Amino acid sequence: MKSKKINLHIIKVTLAIILLVGLILIWVQHFNNPTTNAQSAETSSSSTVKQRKIIKTNLTNYLNSVTKDGTVSVSFYNLGTESSSTAASLYKKGSIQVESNAHTAQTAASTYKLFITAFLMQQKLQGNFTWSTANTDGFTRMIVNSENDFAETQLASYGKTAINKFISGQGWYSPVFQDGVDAQTTSYSLQLLLQQLNAGTGPFKNSSDRTKILKLMGKQIYRTGIPTGTNEANEGTTVTDKVGFLNDTNNDAGIVTLPNGQKYILVIMTHGHGQSGFSGFSKIAKIAKNVQTIVYGTNAGKKIESYD
Repeated sequence: MKSKKINLHIIKVTLAIILLVGLILIWVQHFNNPTTNAQSAETSSSSTVKQRKIIKTNLTNYLNSVTKDGTVSVSFYNLGTESSSTAASLYKKGSIQVESNAHTAQTAASTYKLFITAFLMQQKLQGNFTWSTANTDGFTRMIVNSENDFAETQLASYGKTAINKFISGQGWYSPVFQDGVDAQTTSYSLQLLLQQLNAGTGPFKNSSDRTKILKLMGKQIYRTGIPTGTNEANEGTTVTDKVGFLNDTNNDAGIVTLPNGQKYILVIMTHGHGQSGFSGFSKIAKIAKNVQTIVYGTNAGKKIESYD
């Protein structure tokens, strides 16, 4: 009887060993099978491409709907994340760039101060601008409070021709500044500037200056546009932006960071429809909320038939 129990135990152990060895061999074969792995990667890649295409289609349809009368311009550019997750692959930097009415010149209002900022940083790289007490104070008020005196002083000092030449050299819409005409730009040009600011390239190569500018933009006081809309979409979203408001024009251009680390650039320019003061910023907030929901919301990648 004892011998039978021992034999039964040996059989069970032997079967377990055989099963384990079989599983190991299957795993090794799968791991070393480039065809299987390639097929798996291809399937994953195909799914990502399909989902990204749906997001871009949904966003294009939405932006076309809000810009169709020509009073709104929008530019979107995703900056990705440092994460190595599946979402990081879907939102690979630059893989989702959508715009509408983005190359038509509009009144810049105080977003033109971003071009003054870029020009001054280029001058600083060349040794022609310093962070003196007066410059620091004026620059801070220009970005945080959107005050005009410092920017107007720089325009008068360096001249519109020199500043326009710099802007044109960056590949941005020019001339921004003309006598007797309000400053003009496009949402796409503002997007390109913010791309350089985010990346620390071009006139923004100095890392400490870049950090200073972004911190000031993060503290600017007019936050009922993109900051409000994106926080409604995802609480905890942060925005470093520069607004503009003049007569019936309300604009907002910013770098947006979601709580999960995803980043993107969004520029929204609006005018008309009886806007005055800051009345157009509620429209900007609504557009920003919908854009973020379409691209990063829980239903991102699924076909959308209608929008709020």
